[in-house]
Amino acid sequence: MVEEDQSALAEYATISIAFEVREILPTSLALLRAGEATALVPNAHGIASARQPVRTPWVKDYDAIDGGPLAWHAQFDLSDHWTFFAARAGGERVGSAAVVFQAPGVDMLRGRADVALLWDIRISPAYRGRGVGQALLEAVEAWAASREATWLEVETQNINVPACLFYERAGFRLRDVNPNAYPTLPNEVQLIWSKRIV
Repeated sequence: MVEEDQSALAEYATISIAFEVREILPTSLALLRAGEATALVPNAHGIASARQPVRTPWVKDYDAIDGGPLAWHAQFDLSDHWTFFAARAGGERVGSAAVVFQAPGVDMLRGRADVALLWDIRISPAYRGRGVGQALLEAVEAWAASREATWLEVETQNINVPACLFYERAGFRLRDVNPNAYPTLPNEVQLIWSKRIV
């Protein structure tokens, strides 16, 4: 893993975050009631037991909605409190991750000095499922722990089942479920995952 600063965001953004939605964690079940995040994991089988296939798969690309990494500088001061990572194979970038710690103006940190936020993680489609995400996550966790963060948190949505399974396998637990977090995306539920790293 290579640690980078914001000057690498153009290359960072070359890795697509798009994924195919083939299954979801259903919003219609009582499993997704606000404030009852632990109810989403009803038994030892975790979220795998709650997921349901969709009728017609579609491709979700959050970068197409919000501009992705190239638009982050318009919302945030990336010069401090943000760090970026690159995963490479044979000299080619195959993954990217961004982490935020003690950054004013990032509401998801909730003003807490002990929480680092995995803002973004993306793996080249050809390298998904090959350990690149785990390696990036380990680099982010080590970086956050070295700055005395106690917790690492990340946001995803109920339509991104592969990400939810990845975080669950990596030791994250649901901290919060917010069905109304995205007014322009009413069919998506925000899931906040948390992991103690120290």
